[in-house]
Amino acid sequence: MRSIVILLASLHLCACSTSVETIDSKVLAPDYVIPRGQEHFAFSRAIPAVIRVPSGAIVEAHTKEASNGLIRPGMTDEEYRQVVWPDEFGHPLAGPVFVEEAEPGDVLAVTLHHIKLGNWGWTDTDPHWAYLGDELDGIYLKTYKFDESSKYAHFSNDIAIPLRPFPGVMGVAPDTDEMLSTIPPRANGGNMDDPNIVEGSTVYFPIFVKGALFSIGDTHAAQGHGEVSGTAIEAPMRITYEVNVLKGSRRITEPQYESDDFYAVTAFALTLDEAAKKATRFMIDYLMEEHGLQQHEANMLCSAAADLKIAEVVDENVLVSMHISKSLFKTIRDPQD
Repeated sequence: MRSIVILLASLHLCACSTSVETIDSKVLAPDYVIPRGQEHFAFSRAIPAVIRVPSGAIVEAHTKEASNGLIRPGMTDEEYRQVVWPDEFGHPLAGPVFVEEAEPGDVLAVTLHHIKLGNWGWTDTDPHWAYLGDELDGIYLKTYKFDESSKYAHFSNDIAIPLRPFPGVMGVAPDTDEMLSTIPPRANGGNMDDPNIVEGSTVYFPIFVKGALFSIGDTHAAQGHGEVSGTAIEAPMRITYEVNVLKGSRRITEPQYESDDFYAVTAFALTLDEAAKKATRFMIDYLMEEHGLQQHEANMLCSAAADLKIAEVVDENVLVSMHISKSLFKTIRDPQD
C-alpha cells in the first residue's frame, strides 16, 4: 500500500488515505520516532533536523500541548491567571525532519495516517489573543480529561464537544536564517489551525530549502472554524504520518490538501477578504490545471459548487480554505437526462 501511495502522489498531487490500524492487513509501524523533549519553537532553515528520512518514510511524532507545560490538568482560573508566558512565545514543534531527495521547487506530501489523543486538554479565553478581546470580561480556563474510550470533550454537564483531533501547526522551513514566529500561517504552512486537516488527509507543502525540514505540533482535540477565543482544545497527541517528495508535480505557492471526499486550497493574508480572494484564485488555478477547465468555467464552478471556509482569524495572518467535492468529477447522470 505504501508503494501505491508513492505512485499516486508522483502522478499528481494525490495520495491514498488509509487507516493506520491495517495496511494490507498489517499493523502500520513507524520507521522513525520523534519523542517528546526534542521540540523547537520557531520556523527557520537554521534549525537543525532531529532525524533524516527517505521519501516514503513513516514517522511517529509525540507532540506536547501548546503551552509546553505551563498549563496543567485541573488548573484553576486563578492559577491560570498567574502563568507567566514567555515574551517570545512559540509552539513546541516535533522536528524538523530532513527528507532526503527534497529540493526547493518540489512538493512535500504529508499523509496523516493516525492521530492518537492524549489524556487531557485545555481551552482558554483571554483578551490578549481572542478575536473579540476588547469585549471580554477576563481570563478563564477550562480543562478536560480523556481516556481510550473518549469521543467527546465534556464542556459542561449538558454540553459535549465531538472530538476531531488534528495538528494546528504543520510546515516546512522557510528560506531564511531568521527565527520566524510559529504564531501566523505563512506560505510554508505554520499555524494554519484548519480543523479539516484530520486523520486520513494528505497535505501538500511547497518546498523552499533542501530537505524540506518538516515540523508538526500545536495539536488540537477539537476546534471550531475561526478558533475565535485564540485557543482550541489544546492537547498532547501521537501522530503517525508519511512523507513523500513529489518531483515534477504541479507547482503550488501555499499548502493545499485533500481527503477521500474533497480537494482544498489554503490562503493566508492579513484580512479575510484578501485571503478569500487568494483561495478562490488558487482553486481556479487547480481546476484549470488538473481538470482542464477554462478560467471562466472554473470561476463558475467555484461559485456553484466550491465552499470557502474560515480556518482561523486570531493568528496575525488569517487563513481561509476553499473546498471542492471530488464527486463532481465522476460520471453522474440525472435519471431524467
